[in-house]
Amino acid sequence: MTRPTLSATLGPLRVGQTRPFGPPGHSSAIDKQAVTGPIYLDRQGLAGDQQADRRVHGGPDKALHYFPAEHYVTLARHWPGLNWVVGAFGENLSGHGLGEADVCVGDVFSLGACQVQLSQGRQPCWKLNVRFGQPGMARWVEQSGCTGWYFRVLTPGWLQGGETLRLLARPQPQANLAQVMLALRGAPVPRETLAQLAALPGLPARWQQRLQARLAGAAPQDTWARWQTPSDGDAQ
Repeated sequence: MTRPTLSATLGPLRVGQTRPFGPPGHSSAIDKQAVTGPIYLDRQGLAGDQQADRRVHGGPDKALHYFPAEHYVTLARHWPGLNWVVGAFGENLSGHGLGEADVCVGDVFSLGACQVQLSQGRQPCWKLNVRFGQPGMARWVEQSGCTGWYFRVLTPGWLQGGETLRLLARPQPQANLAQVMLALRGAPVPRETLAQLAALPGLPARWQQRLQARLAGAAPQDTWARWQTPSDGDAQ
């Protein structure tokens, strides 16, 4: 097990409340606001942080969303004229110094008195399109790799803004997050690498299925539906 030195200093912690969002009948808690003072982190996430669609958001494997602050520079360059401020992507945590190419699935970090583990990358949906008024936003974000990732909580505890996220252990150095996300998007990946990624412990079952399907020669799964804003009659 290797232990590289990696860290990021975080800004404010952010939580959101579920509100009507997008087409009638839909809702979201993407508009997360900074909180002051200590806040408790348990295995479901930060106290007071809500999720609208629990089928695809929240839960122990998506307890915290981290979004690299550096990505906002890229976003502002590609999508000028939009209000690019930290927190705009609905993240709970943001900081400088860590990107998708720097981390691996399974990495364990200290976060104040807590410990968290990188569980999976974010796969954005149509709600980014609505939030920014740009129909192609979710697709561009996923294909650019500027997605951030999720943490599961290993050790709950109290947190506050300004904490340092520091790598403690890297049990799966072969599971580079940027490489995993490329493979899921259908990018050319050596077969040996694809086999290693498909066998990774801790990956979401649907990710393992997609990677195994690629190994078997299947075409990459179509994600168009996830990026498409629902019609008014598709309320969930």
